Amino acid sequence: MGICISTASNEIHVNDFGNENVVYYQDNNNNEAKYLQVGSFFSQQGNKGPNQDSAILYQRYGVENGVFAGVFDGHGKNGEIVSKLVMNKLPSLFLKNILSLPKISPVDNEAVKTNNFNKWKEACFSSFKLMDKDIKSLQKLDCSCSGTTAVVAIRQNDDLIIANLGDSRAVLGRKTEEGVIEDVQLTTDLKPSLPSEAERIRKCDGRVLALKEEPHIQRVWLPHEDAPGLAMSRAFGDFMLKKYGIISKPDVSYHHISPNDQFLVLATDGVWDVLSNDQVVSIVCATNNAAAASKAVVDASLSAWNQKFPNSKRDDSTAICLFLQQHASLQNST
Repeated sequence: MGICISTASNEIHVNDFGNENVVYYQDNNNNEAKYLQVGSFFSQQGNKGPNQDSAILYQRYGVENGVFAGVFDGHGKNGEIVSKLVMNKLPSLFLKNILSLPKISPVDNEAVKTNNFNKWKEACFSSFKLMDKDIKSLQKLDCSCSGTTAVVAIRQNDDLIIANLGDSRAVLGRKTEEGVIEDVQLTTDLKPSLPSEAERIRKCDGRVLALKEEPHIQRVWLPHEDAPGLAMSRAFGDFMLKKYGIISKPDVSYHHISPNDQFLVLATDGVWDVLSNDQVVSIVCATNNAAAASKAVVDASLSAWNQKFPNSKRDDSTAICLFLQQHASLQNST
């Protein structure tokens, strides 16, 4: 299912072509409040099986112009269930702490700013740890070899916190002095091929090896068994590998939103495996429309899959496009 949220109205437009995998929510504690919706999200099932991707866009989160945006890419037998569980539960875990956390900017004192950011990091670590614990406590749900990635963006006024777990990605579209929108990657793909990730896994007696038929994909294996072959180094779930270096601790970063920052794209690897950061930013710019942007990105990824891998099964593709300026005019000369 794909949902596009229009910036011109409060309508949610639903295109039904599968199970519901995306959720839009707006906190309406103040019935008189009017808030302009500034983003869209869209998810398309691949042809490997059920759509295991999930996404959420939660507006008026914490503060009036606050946003919680997240995409989650499930894997394994119960990956679809795990990604939806995290999508529905993680925002509320954060919300318990968010109102007590300090602003990171504007703060002139760098020591104070660093200290405030560290408090946000600890809140992210705590929420992700509790989320993983909740998944493990579900006795009727086998997550020994099932789990999900997560890339989450939390906006509080001009503070933007990114928490990343796995190989989904966050990319910023930023206007240069020449007026061109450039791509700025805000996260690192956390895969076993990353030297620091591989080192941690091997120190925990996990193995990092690629299969002969796919030498470009490093996977994580048990010490003495050729299983399960996880293609990411951090995830919720996957408890069979938690003793061997797979962790649920996110990589957390901070970005101060400036007037030049036009939009943020969060997407699963079904998009990034076939489209570059620059291509995705150019697609969003070409739409110049928050409601159409996410669907345009996903549609382009589907075309790219068919062109690049015509004989391979296509992955699920999900994207959120969050526009950071209410009246942004997007043009890209590249």
